[in-house]
Amino acid sequence: MSGSSGTGARVIAAALPYTRAVRFLVPPVAIVAYAISFAAILIWPPLVALTRLVTWPFDRNRRVAGRLLRLCAVVVSRSFPLWRIRMEGTWPAGRQAYVVVANHQSFLDIFLLSNLPHEMKWVAKRSLFRIPWIGWCFSMVGDIPIERGDAASAAEVMAKAKDYLTHGMHVMMFPEGTRSRDGKLLPFKAGAFKLAVDAGVPILPIAVHGSAQGMPKGSPWVRPARLLVRILEPVSTAEVAAAEGREQVRKLAELRDLVRDRIAGALPDAGGEAAPPSARSTTA
Repeated sequence: MSGSSGTGARVIAAALPYTRAVRFLVPPVAIVAYAISFAAILIWPPLVALTRLVTWPFDRNRRVAGRLLRLCAVVVSRSFPLWRIRMEGTWPAGRQAYVVVANHQSFLDIFLLSNLPHEMKWVAKRSLFRIPWIGWCFSMVGDIPIERGDAASAAEVMAKAKDYLTHGMHVMMFPEGTRSRDGKLLPFKAGAFKLAVDAGVPILPIAVHGSAQGMPKGSPWVRPARLLVRILEPVSTAEVAAAEGREQVRKLAELRDLVRDRIAGALPDAGGEAAPPSARSTTA
């Protein structure tokens, strides 16, 4: 990622204009992108398994194997040149662990967020872990499966995620709980925020835009798009942790809504303009 001016960045409509040239280019470029992605997905699991085996004695958080797996997702995200990826904001300095939360527009979000230069353990639906070959990698690197609607599974997820945070590893969650069908922000669930409060760590919000156009929900086909990942300022959970009983429940809801509002404010509006970034921006 190379630096760019950070004060007046504007992001226009996510979908690239469908000129005649673009229409002509999309199918052959997509075929090449799918071929590269397929090759990467074939090659990576054995490499991840070998890395996990070698680093097992000293890498409690499976950080090295995890970063290697995210690199596969980076290759996939960069394989389609008609995705114009822009990364904005700066990851906070220091070794503080965060509960990282982002809005969820598309399966493409996973590949985009893997471009962030820090390892995070992802909380994801258990069905993804059952996918042969690549799903096994999620288990090898210590990502956290959750069974939707299962209270016991939710409790297990919270315990495992809290253990990671206690040992300095970031945890990544989509608080909407599912992908938005139209790219609009859905209500946030409280789980990620309760986790951060219980673990005594801040929230790191991230705004994602354009992925709903780049890979629409329910479709495996890629489309040209401008893609934005914007890191926002961390949000402290100390005030919520200090409260008790009903007061804590109220403050937890306020924290959830505050983070949602910040992400919403960082997304381009209907006219295509983005709110000014809160930190120095970088371009990928």
